[in-house]
Amino acid sequence: MDHRALLANLSREQRSALLEQADAPGFVRLASQWGAMALLVAWIVCEGWAWPVAMLPLGILLVFQFTLLHEVSHLTAFRTRWMNEALARLCGVLLILPPRWFRYFHFAHHRYTQDPERDPELASPKPATLPAYIWHISGLPIWRSQLSTLLRNAAGQGREAFVPDSKRAIVQRESLAMLLFYSALLGVSIALGSALLLWIWGLPLLLGQPFLRLYLLAEHGRCPLVANMLENSRTTFTNRLVRWLAWNMPYHAEHHSFPAVPFFRLPALHRLTKPHLMTTERGYHRFHAHYLAWLKRGR
Repeated sequence: MDHRALLANLSREQRSALLEQADAPGFVRLASQWGAMALLVAWIVCEGWAWPVAMLPLGILLVFQFTLLHEVSHLTAFRTRWMNEALARLCGVLLILPPRWFRYFHFAHHRYTQDPERDPELASPKPATLPAYIWHISGLPIWRSQLSTLLRNAAGQGREAFVPDSKRAIVQRESLAMLLFYSALLGVSIALGSALLLWIWGLPLLLGQPFLRLYLLAEHGRCPLVANMLENSRTTFTNRLVRWLAWNMPYHAEHHSFPAVPFFRLPALHRLTKPHLMTTERGYHRFHAHYLAWLKRGR
């Protein structure tokens, strides 16, 4: 059974229950994650005991706001639309990733998942050698890519097919606004002679990015190039901490099969799809062990 047949077999009641949105689950998840980040920032600012250690968990929490950006781009994290849109802008600024541009990129990824010709995620091939794997996991290529995207869009030189022509001016204005904001932050930091932003934002992002790369590679890495979402996307069975951190996106085949389902209803969708999942893994450590074994065998 493919994902279309699975969805067709859902009753009207099941579909309605899965699609029902709410604000409370998103507020709880947001408060818990941002509360943890606030405590870590306070630890660093107050230079508490072994405060540099706090930069690593802070960085992991910061980079995993990408999964929140992903969810609010679908307008499903909250029932209140403006909350989704406001958080998309905030997460985009935190991650140096223009949110409107990302929404168009991501929707094209959903529309053409694992299509080598049209899925924009496949424009940068998954690592196929050990050096490429190490370079990918370092996170350095993604920072280069995101900075290039920001500058190119700000200059009005973005030409990606997934951005509608009628929206290119909006994408350009968004990128220009982000650059102005970053310039103002840098100017204030230099004027004050403060390196605070480096300790609570810059370095934590660099430290945390490899963990996000390890997580994201499992979503489609080595998945078949087919149209069936139950096969071309991987659901990874993991613990509650990772699901909390990633806004339930380890249920990735489920999300791709029915993208309009809010994050907090993905466990319910998983119970319906579990017998039909074709690409799964029991834990991220097992995924990467298998990936590295595949590289060692020379693909």
